[in-house]
Amino acid sequence: MARIKLVVAYDGTNYSGWQVQNNGITIEGVLNKELSELLGEDIMVIGASRTDAGVHSMGNVCVFDSDTRIPAEKICFAMNSRLPEDIRVIESCEVEADFHPRHVDSVKTYEYHIWNDRFQNPMVRLYTKFTYQKLDVDKMQEAADILVGEHDFASFCSAGSSATTTVRTITELKVFRDENEPRHIIIRVSGNGFLYNMVRIISGTLIEIGDGSREVSDMKDILEAKDRSAAGRTAEASGLRMIGIRFFTKTL
Repeated sequence: MARIKLVVAYDGTNYSGWQVQNNGITIEGVLNKELSELLGEDIMVIGASRTDAGVHSMGNVCVFDSDTRIPAEKICFAMNSRLPEDIRVIESCEVEADFHPRHVDSVKTYEYHIWNDRFQNPMVRLYTKFTYQKLDVDKMQEAADILVGEHDFASFCSAGSSATTTVRTITELKVFRDENEPRHIIIRVSGNGFLYNMVRIISGTLIEIGDGSREVSDMKDILEAKDRSAAGRTAEASGLRMIGIRFFTKTL
């Protein structure tokens, strides 16, 4: 029995998130189905991040156990011939038998993408949040700096979270314009883990600071309130994408 890790990229537009649900098609559900048929086993993957409906990924991670004789590094090729066009396994490899993507130290990186112009761009509408209100990126960055470090992020967690603690560490939080397209604003955040809707709530709050609805100084008060109602709106799922995960553990 081998434990195999997959790095998975997907366009989340047409899916009800990562995690298997009874009332919708999910990334995890598609992977389970295609792996089970490919390997002739009942496969259930374990994912590192349970992204929500409409959220995209360039590098989510999952693992599964199998008795297959197919070399681990070849499974990505076999899977990509079976998967729909909006899901791709970009890497497959064998890892240690006790490797669990949610139980090892890691840094996850997400980006929230904003299209800031008079009108939405149809070419990016599925992958950005649109706002016509001019955003002050410098103010957004000043407010973002307040959130870097270890804090209680209860104000940035939606109801329904199963987390046992709302303390998390943000190692980097940058707000910048795409150097090739100034109408495209990116919020990039890295940390050891994120609460339910945390990145989207942080992004929604930063947008309100950027458009002048809130002051930079409000961010400190929001953080200290430890109350979801103190923070800004939850930004739309379409603008969020998982960039990747760096694990602090060795593989085979």
